[in-house]
Amino acid sequence: MIKTNNLQAGKDRPTKNIQLNENAGEIHIEKTSFHIPSLDGIRAFSILIVFLAHAGMNNYIPGYFGLSLFFFLSGYLITTLLRIEYDRTGTISLKQFYLRRALRILPPFYLVLIVATLLSYTGPLGGMLSANAILMQIFYLSNYQIILDGWWGGTAPGTDIFWSLAVEEHFYLAFPLFYLWLRQRGSSVPQQVMVLLGICFFILIWRCLLIFYFGASHDRVYVATDTRIDSILAGCVLAIYGNPMLDQQKTSDKMLAFIWLPVGIAAVLLSLLPRVHEFDQTIRYTLQSFGLVPFFIAAIRWHDRGVFRILNYAPVRYVGVLSYSLYLMHDSMLWGLEHSTTLNPWLRGVIAVLTLLGFASLIYRYLERPCARLRSRLSRYLETKVLIQPK
Repeated sequence: MIKTNNLQAGKDRPTKNIQLNENAGEIHIEKTSFHIPSLDGIRAFSILIVFLAHAGMNNYIPGYFGLSLFFFLSGYLITTLLRIEYDRTGTISLKQFYLRRALRILPPFYLVLIVATLLSYTGPLGGMLSANAILMQIFYLSNYQIILDGWWGGTAPGTDIFWSLAVEEHFYLAFPLFYLWLRQRGSSVPQQVMVLLGICFFILIWRCLLIFYFGASHDRVYVATDTRIDSILAGCVLAIYGNPMLDQQKTSDKMLAFIWLPVGIAAVLLSLLPRVHEFDQTIRYTLQSFGLVPFFIAAIRWHDRGVFRILNYAPVRYVGVLSYSLYLMHDSMLWGLEHSTTLNPWLRGVIAVLTLLGFASLIYRYLERPCARLRSRLSRYLETKVLIQPK
């Protein structure tokens, strides 16, 4: 938990004694608490898109858009946390940040990786294993392993999706240091935004060079950190400027509803329509990432209005809470059912959903929640240790 006081608040939002939990996106105000609106619902929506695409509907469902949602959300939430901590303390505890991230990400990841690899080695999942490919997964380099060896390069079937986790892990390792450097050098909010937008622009140029000049393959651009991290940085931009949870909102509801939200939706739809390699691997990700900005603002600001209420229904939020484990397991589960049964695809999908929800609930209860409690205890211990150190 990170506490903060006297932050500039969003519209009609209190500012005292705020605690923000990076796992579930919760804010606690004094002795009451409420959820950051819609975030878990967006997670649920994202995993649904990815699941349906991998379940055989990829011709109709854009799974890559689900990943863009995950990337944007990660950048927004993590940067919001870093911003709150720096505004409160004048610094960022990198030790606490990396501790929280490790206890949040690593236990479920390595559990699923070990189980999937054992099932592949012993036969049920099949596939040919390679020690080098597995090591690349262990050290979160599987995206570059795919570039070198292809999607079937020696990992357990269904675990090739871990490439996206590698992109996020590289962001977690580098961005806190970069953001701390920006804040410590006294960069203003506009300067921080311009730096991040500049990086996003250069990444777009780099993608264009790879495609148009070097003739890079789809996989080189699709899975690499150096070509996809701008999707995360777009979320960072929203966290820094115009954050609907922290900043006074200058955009009226009318302007958001009738101008910015339609523009964002149009940008996302435009990114989904063309099926041309040169467009898909260059401008598509930029359109998706920044087209999501007004959607996130609206989903958080209007969490109790219209279609956005769906994102905050308890069952939807619960799926969002389980989304990390669901993502880790879903492709291996679908692969296993497809190659070990002759069931109708729709029936396989239903069985996969029910089985995944059951396993994910167990992981959440017996692994993720205990790790969350440990994170909280260790964070309090480290914070207390810093406070009592002699000056």
